[in-house]
Amino acid sequence: MKILKGLLFLLVGIIVLALVVALFVRKEYDIEREVIIEKPRQTVYDYIKYLKNQDQFSVWANMDPAMKKEYRGTDGAVGFISAWESKNSNVGKGEQEIRKLQDGSRIDTELRFVKPMESTSYSFMTTDDYQDIYTKVKWNFTGKMEYPLNLMILLMDMDQTIGDQLQAGLNNLKVIVENKD
Repeated sequence: MKILKGLLFLLVGIIVLALVVALFVRKEYDIEREVIIEKPRQTVYDYIKYLKNQDQFSVWANMDPAMKKEYRGTDGAVGFISAWESKNSNVGKGEQEIRKLQDGSRIDTELRFVKPMESTSYSFMTTDDYQDIYTKVKWNFTGKMEYPLNLMILLMDMDQTIGDQLQAGLNNLKVIVENKD
C-alpha cells in the first residue's frame, strides 16, 4: 500500500511540475523555409495564389489522396476557402482561407484546424526577385498553443517537424513550376 501511495504522489508531483513548467514555456511558434525557383516572380506567384494548386505540392495534401475536399468562393481571391477532412490523424479536418493578397509578392492565409485538435494558425508565402531570372519563395507558418498544450513545444521540435514539411512542399513546388510551360 505504501508503494502505491508513493507512486501516486510521484505521479501527482510530475503532473504538477509539468503544469508549472508549462507556465513558463513559450506559446507561439514561427517557422519559415525558402527555395529558389528558376522562373520569373509573377509566374511563381500566379501559381501559388491558387489554393487548389497546394494539392499538387503540399506534403499535407499528399498524405491522404482520398481525403474529402470542398472549395468555396473564387480560388486566387480573398475569401476563398479550401476545406478538407481526412481519416488520417496527421491531416485531420480543417479549412484554409485566403485573407490577403499582394499581387506578385504575397499571399496570406488563415488555417482553422478542427481535428485532431482545434486551433488557428496563419501562413504566408512570398515571392521575391532573385538574380534576374530566379524567384525566392518563402513559406511561413505561425501559430499558438494554449496552456497547458504549449508543453508540446518542448516535447517536439516544431521547427524541424513543420519546417521539414514546409521545405518538402517548397521542393515539390520548385519541380512543378520549373517544369511547367
